[in-house]
Amino acid sequence: MLLRVTLLVALAFAAVPARACRLALALGFDVSRSVDARDYRLQIDGIVAALFDAEVRALILEGSEPVAMAVFEWAGAREHLLVADWAILDSPAAIDRLAQQVLLHQRQAQGLTAVGSALSYGRALLSRAPTCGWQTLDMAGDGQNNQGDEPRRVYADEDFSDITVNGLAIGAHEAGILRWFQANLLHGPGAFAEFAPTHEAFAETFRRKLIRELSEQVIGALPGRSPSG
Repeated sequence: MLLRVTLLVALAFAAVPARACRLALALGFDVSRSVDARDYRLQIDGIVAALFDAEVRALILEGSEPVAMAVFEWAGAREHLLVADWAILDSPAAIDRLAQQVLLHQRQAQGLTAVGSALSYGRALLSRAPTCGWQTLDMAGDGQNNQGDEPRRVYADEDFSDITVNGLAIGAHEAGILRWFQANLLHGPGAFAEFAPTHEAFAETFRRKLIRELSEQVIGALPGRSPSG
């Protein structure tokens, strides 16, 4: 009898997986044909610079639960590539390793701008993320969807109920890109978009966006959620 009770208790605890982190953050950046080699380098260098930023690092490492992060590039409907797979950022060395993966990555795509397909890829990536309190997909891009399903169709057909989608709109080529992101891309409680007028402004805008996403104040503001879980 005692053995049976012990097994039942063990199974009950096994049914609820331990939470590995407070936030799973998937970062997707645009490598479509509007992004030339210089623009691409500015994005890569901006992501790496943010990961070495003192304020960003402090936010990543604060608290008892770490942050998990993955990075991917996106362009056309079948052009998605994982730049850095899920990593638990629980130490400066772990952040360094992620930054190095991004820095050494070689671009693979240069097609059209399939925002909806990138959303689907990001959702699938988050489906195998470590078990975290919150899931956020961040999409950086400089153009509207011009191939494949529109974001609204993707949201209607796929389950994004537990995912917040933020955006970083780059205004180098389309004057109305921020409004398009706000109307079509943003999803979930607390979702927001940051605006970089040019690719030269990407680094500071990305840093600002990352600080917002890592902030306990932003996380704690989500309805029905609290920083403690």
